Parts: sequence; C-alpha cells; structure tokens
Amino acid sequence: MDTVQKLFTFIEKSPSPFHAIENMKQELEGQGYIQLLEGSAWKLEEGGNYYVIRNSSAIIAFRIPKRDFLGFQIMASHSDSPSFRIKEYPEMEVENHYVKLNVEKYGGMLCAPWLDRPLSVAGRLVIREGNRLVTKLVNVDRDLCMIPNLAIHMNREANEGYKYNAQKDMLPLYGCESAKGTFMARVAEAAGVEEEDIVGNDLFLYNRMKGSVWGASEEYISIGRLDDLQCAFASLQAFLQAADGESIPVHCVFDNEEVGSSTKQGAGSTFLFDTLLRINESLGRTSSQYRQALASSFMLSADNAHGVHPNQPDKACPTNRPYPNGGVVIKFSANQKYTTDGMAAAIFTQLCERAKVPYQTYVNRSDILGGSTLGNISGTQVAVNTIDIGLAQLAMHSPYETGGAKDTDYLIRVAKEFYQSSVVETGSGEYMIR
Repeated sequence: MDTVQKLFTFIEKSPSPFHAIENMKQELEGQGYIQLLEGSAWKLEEGGNYYVIRNSSAIIAFRIPKRDFLGFQIMASHSDSPSFRIKEYPEMEVENHYVKLNVEKYGGMLCAPWLDRPLSVAGRLVIREGNRLVTKLVNVDRDLCMIPNLAIHMNREANEGYKYNAQKDMLPLYGCESAKGTFMARVAEAAGVEEEDIVGNDLFLYNRMKGSVWGASEEYISIGRLDDLQCAFASLQAFLQAADGESIPVHCVFDNEEVGSSTKQGAGSTFLFDTLLRINESLGRTSSQYRQALASSFMLSADNAHGVHPNQPDKACPTNRPYPNGGVVIKFSANQKYTTDGMAAAIFTQLCERAKVPYQTYVNRSDILGGSTLGNISGTQVAVNTIDIGLAQLAMHSPYETGGAKDTDYLIRVAKEFYQSSVVETGSGEYMIR
C-alpha cells in the first residue's frame, strides 16, 4: 500500500501534464540529476545523470555508464489524459444569472462521468517579465466549477442512452452573475502573478476527487489520470531504483498521446531521436556506432490496457483476458496498432520471470476496433525493438479510473529489471539478455 499512496500523491500533485513533468523534475533533481537545455551545448560525462524537458510537458532522463555502452534501454509513457481545455475568452453569461466556462474536448473521454462532480482548473501560464516570456504553473486548488446534469424530469430518455454535445452539454458552471469578469483574475491570483502580465495559457479542467483504495480486500484503486500517470510513475521509480548496467537507461514521458502524438513534444516528434543522437555525439561516438547501439536497444511502450469488465465480459477477446492485479499486460495487434511481436514478447517475458512478476496478454476482440499508443508512433523516429505493455484497468478515459492495488509494484519491479539489463543483438533474429 505504500506504493499506492505514493502513486496517489504523485497523481494528485499532477492535475495537468505540466505539473506531472515538474514533479518528475523535482524528484530527479533530488537524486542529483542535471537539467540539459536543448538550445545549449551538452557536455556529458561518464557516470553523469541528466534530463531534458520539451514544452514543459515531456521529459527524457538518462544515465551515462562509466564504460562504453551497448545500447539504450528505453521506457516510454505519456503525461496527458483526456480532459477539457479552457478556450480563449472562456466566460459565457446565461440570462444574467450564471457564468459558465467555454471548453473543448481534449482526447476521447467518457463524457458522462464528468458531470456532477467537483472540478477545478490547472495548467500553465505564459508570463511577461520585461522582455522575457516565462512559464508559470497554476492550480486553482479548490472546488471551482461543476457540470450539472439535466434532471431526469426534463430528459426522460437519459437512462436509455444520450449523445453528449460538447458545446452544449459539457460546459462547466463557474458562478453566479457576480462571477462575470473574474475567471482570469482568479487564475492569476492562484499563480501569484498579475493578470495583465499573462500573455498566454494552456488551462484544463481536472477532477478533484482524491484517490481511493476499495474492495472486499482493498484490492482495487481508483483515481483520475490513472491512464497514463500510473505507468509514468512506475517508470520513474524503477529508473531511479535500477542499478547501473551496460546500457544507457532512458526514462521517457511524451505528451499529447491522447490526440495522436503528432506534436513537437509527442511520440511522433524528434524529441527522443534528438536526445539519443546528442548523447551519442557528446560521448564522441560516430553515426555508425549510434546505429549499432540502436540494434542492441529495446523500448517498453507503457500505456494502460483494458481489463475484462465485470458487467460486460463479452467485450473482451475470448482467450486473452487481462484482469486488475493479474500482472503486467502485454498488448498484441495484428495490424501493428501495438508493436509487440514474437521476439519482443519473448524478451519481455524473460524479464518478467527474472523479476518474478506475473504477466498477462491483451488482444482486441476481432470485431472491435481498438486504439493505438506510443510504440508504433515513436518507431517512425527511433526504430528499435519495442513491446507495448500496460496495466489492466477499468473505465479507461473516465475522469475516475480503476485499477489493481498490486499492479504498480509489479510494473516497477519488471521495469527495474529492464533498466539494469541489456538486450544485445547476437545474430540475425538472435538476442541475448545481459
């Protein structure tokens, strides 16, 4: 349960991707990691610990071995979750009695669970300081708004299925008529800045409900943003706990997975490629040595998986049926929405056995279209052997998701084993785990 409470603390302190990355930055710096700027020269040293941030919402941390390295051991996850972004000029007055906020959907969320629960606003502000523009995180850390449901008396078909209109049904109520003109002032106050100094913002709604441990034997956990901060948290903990090996361990958290990853800080960007290439160059290695290192590199693409639903068990594949607390999930897809192939699965299951961690498998029902994740997108920039994994959860893309209380520990243990190992090419279609 200690791990669960640490996970809850991390998620509750991370109401936006910007906060998640800042929290990782603080933990890394507490362990002696040094920040590198993409716009500055890198002078890396053997035995050095480093991290680099892009857009304040994506991070890559790595350690340089005290010897020539074999390859890169990369674990990738993402910092974003489905939410509602606050639009520019957000205030909307209704009949001189209400002020609501204009928002737009970010990602593919379940809409219904956002209604009738306390929400607030968090994200980043861009502040003018003289001739500089600086980033300032903000969290209006109180129950600020809510999206009220329409009473059953006014929508008798509500329990028979309802198609939510994002522009009409999903706008949060912010206040009464006296709230007009106060939203950005309230945000500025929460950030400790002057409203007139705010020249840009990226603000999102978030669910205020705290994490919960529940079930007959306290076997389940529920909290918002479990997808994918559970994997990001596990990746960082394993990265910091892992012993040094023969390869460079890389903790990588992208942004914008929920909207396709095609941003400068997403898995489809050059962020990972740029970072690995600069590591190679800073250590005085040739481009040929870089490509050799990629051949003996491996990536865990870590993004949560759908567990078998207790009320809808028929929605799962007949033979691949992962459950919360059943261990790390290996995800397969014939059309390569997930990158896992036979060799990648074989390598990962060996790591699970070394770490004494249970594993299970996920494949979509053949007649239900599934989603995609980081691995196949990142592979267009950095082509390494990759496996898609995750932890089984229920209610994915709800603002309050459910998983297994044991699973975070399972992922930390196998990720730690992964980070301190090396997957080395020994022949055509042949690999050794060292």
